[in-house]
Order: sequence, then C-alpha cells, then structure tokens
Amino acid sequence: TMPIAKKIAAALGVDNYNVLQNNGKLAHQEVPHVHFHVIPKPNEHEGLTIGWPATKADPEKLKELASRLKL
Repeated sequence: TMPIAKKIAAALGVDNYNVLQNNGKLAHQEVPHVHFHVIPKPNEHEGLTIGWPATKADPEKLKELASRLKL
C-alpha cells in the first residue's frame, strides 16, 4: 500500500512534496496535538519555502549531545 503522503501527492499530480510537523507554539503549532502537513511542491516558486539563518555546529557540543543521547 502507498503511504498517505504519496497518495495525496499523486492525487494532486505532484512528484515533490514536504511533510511538516510542528512542535510547540514558537514552532508554529496551532493545535495541541500531533498532526502532519503534506505540502505539495509543484515548482520552485510554489509550496513550502525554507529559509533560516544557518550556523555552524560546535563539534564539542555535538559530542556532548551524542553522549547524553547515548549514540
């Protein structure tokens, strides 16, 4: 069987799409339960646009986080 996101994309006639899930008010969660957005990306100009100020990760902080996660 086809995953629901692929079924939505096929029904809309798009090959490209984003699946988005927000957690918390600052992350733009509007309703207090887990749900997913399937956002069609039919071309470069329509659909979800992603952009935020990228920063380089501190390797030591990443090692510390990995240790806390026991990876």
